[in-house]
Formats: sequence, C-alpha cells, structure tokens
Amino acid sequence: MLDRDRCIALDAEDPLRDFRHEFTMTEGVIYLVGNSLGALPRRTPERVRQAVEEEWGGRLVGGWNTAGWYDLPLTVGDRIAPLIGVGPGQVVAGNSTSIAIHQAVAAALKLRPGRRVIVSDVRNFPTDHYMVQGLAGALGGYEIRDFAEGRFDDAAVVLLSEVDYRTSERHDVAEVTARVQAAGALMIWDVCHSVGALQVDVSAADFAVGCTYKYLNAGPGAPAFLYVNPRHHADARNDLSGWHSHAEPFAFEADYRPAEGIRRFAVSTPHVLSFAALQAALDVWERVPLDLLRAKSVALGSLLVDLVGDALELASPADAERRGSHVSFRHPDGYPVMRALIDRGVHGDFRAPDILRFGLAPLYTRYVDVYDAAGTLLEVLDKEHWRDEKYTQRLAVT
Repeated sequence: MLDRDRCIALDAEDPLRDFRHEFTMTEGVIYLVGNSLGALPRRTPERVRQAVEEEWGGRLVGGWNTAGWYDLPLTVGDRIAPLIGVGPGQVVAGNSTSIAIHQAVAAALKLRPGRRVIVSDVRNFPTDHYMVQGLAGALGGYEIRDFAEGRFDDAAVVLLSEVDYRTSERHDVAEVTARVQAAGALMIWDVCHSVGALQVDVSAADFAVGCTYKYLNAGPGAPAFLYVNPRHHADARNDLSGWHSHAEPFAFEADYRPAEGIRRFAVSTPHVLSFAALQAALDVWERVPLDLLRAKSVALGSLLVDLVGDALELASPADAERRGSHVSFRHPDGYPVMRALIDRGVHGDFRAPDILRFGLAPLYTRYVDVYDAAGTLLEVLDKEHWRDEKYTQRLAVT
C-alpha cells in the first residue's frame, strides 16, 4: 500500500505529468469524472474566441471557404483517426453518438440483407440499446439478441462497447471482432468510454462510433465521430442522407447522390463553434504518447482499488487488465454517498441503481488525487456523512 508521500513522488516521476498543466483544474476539487465530461483545456477559450470573433465576426459567411468550416467533418475526422488506430479518410466527425450509432447499424443491416438478428449488450449504455430498439421497430422483422448468449451465426450486426459504462469491464476488441466476423456478422464498436484513456485499435472492425466530450476533453455536447472501414466505403449506405453527404451539395439537385468515401456519412451543417473546442482539445492529443496512457490508467485504478479495500463492494473487474479507465463500487445508498463526497471536494458520479464511478483521466489525474479521494471516501463512509437528508434529494443529472 502506497502512502501519500510515495504518491507525490510517483507524480513527480510521471512521464505524463506536464499534460496536467494543459487543463484548467479548480482549486480544492479532485475531479474524477473525466469518463463523463473531461476537464477544460486551457487553450479552448482562446480557440473558441477566435472562431467567434475572427472567423464568424470577421469573415461572416466567407468563413465557410476561408476558415475551412465546410471540410471540418473530414479534417477533424483525420485528426481523431490515430486515436482509434485507423488512417486518414476513414473517420467523419459531427452530429452525436446516437446519430452515429443509427448510421452504423442501419448501414450494417443493409450490407447483410439476408440476416434478421441484431446482437447488442442489453446492459450497454442506454442510447446504444435504445437506438437498436428504435431501428428494429422502424424496420420491422428484426430480432434483438443479447450479446451474453454468444451466438452470432445468424446475426447481421453486433454492437458492443469496448468498456462497459457502469462496471468498466473491458472487452478484447481484437478477439471479439474476429469471432463476430468469422460468423459472417459485421462488428460495430462504441469507444466512448475508452478513446483518450486507452490505446484503442478498431481498424479490423466494420464500424466504430465515439464521443469527444469524455476523455478527449472537447466540451459538453462536442461532436461525435464515426469510423467506416474502407472496405465498405463503396457499398455502405447512409440512411440519414443529408445534403452534406451528397456528391455535390451546392448543385442543389432534386435527387440524392452519395459522395465518395467517408464523406457520404456526413449528414448536415457542421457545428462550427463546437468543432473549435474539439480542435483545441486535439491540439493537446496530437502531442500525447498514446502508449503511456494505459500504464498510468492501470496504476491509478489499482491504487484506488487497494486504498478502498473492502469498505465498498468492487463492481469493476478485480483484474486491472479487464478494466477500462474508471473504477466502480457498489453501495445500496450510492447516490447520497456520492453527493456527500462531492460536497467535500471529490467529484465522481452515480449510475443507478447502486454504482459509484470514479473516472481516471491519465492526462490530468494524479496519484495523490486518488490517494486523497480514497481517504475522503472512507471518511464519508466511516462517519456516515451521507445520511444527511439533503443528500437524498435527486438532481436532474446524476
């Protein structure tokens, strides 16, 4: 068990330590919610100001041509590509994760017209499963099967998150992808809870989706992204055939013609101001040695598990190699426990019915943060601070 002085020493030795200075960290707050909303990069306000005042204010509508707004889904997609192990021209950025899931699943179903089964983890993040349910209902005739059954021989598509949002259980992307494709199904990965925390590689998958507001730190409501394997570029169909996916948007033709390549999975006008914040975050990520992320994530998670010990039931896998970059514990009164903890400067979050989550963002979470957070958590439990009635009042966002 490490003491506080040793944690301070580990922070001094950390090869990623200087990246913490890239973020605005609130004094007196230990922020362990990067798995839900990443911290603010210091360069973001200036980049957004530039987009508002200089590009929009100075160039007005001319910004579409002179500031590169029109091509943002592609140029930013190319900057995201290395973070998920793929190449240029394979990722389009924009819209939301829900939209990207709809696009990927709908396209995959049309590429496997003879199969009528969609495999999804029923414990997956709600938007993933809800979008599958919505598509199955709209199209009719599709069965939704739980991934836990392990049967893919008649499946059209399998949608799965690399890291489970509740427990942090991590799937073996390469192994699952190979098994699914060997059965003739198409593989879609959701990397929302892994990109920016792990060294992600979805290059063998058929599709992948992800968000940028968690570990990538692009801000609330930041654009999502969609990866389409190049082998599907010619045949995959984007059912959300907005004008930005047209071969010639400004020809204003009456009928739809899909663009070539990844552009056919664009949909509509890019959210330029949100893209500005995303670009500022990617300025940081382009300097991050991705091979160092996982080692620190594992070390931070193992430290937290050791420090909490048996004071709480561990909901995450005990094996660090099977965990993502957040650690979850169970408590029957998890919500007031988390509220009491936040009141004392340690910010995690709660997921129903009984999960307390602590996100460990390798770029700015320190070993001493984990040490102090665990100490505060143990105090909240030991002294039962969480029993204060004010902590039982549910906020809209937990």
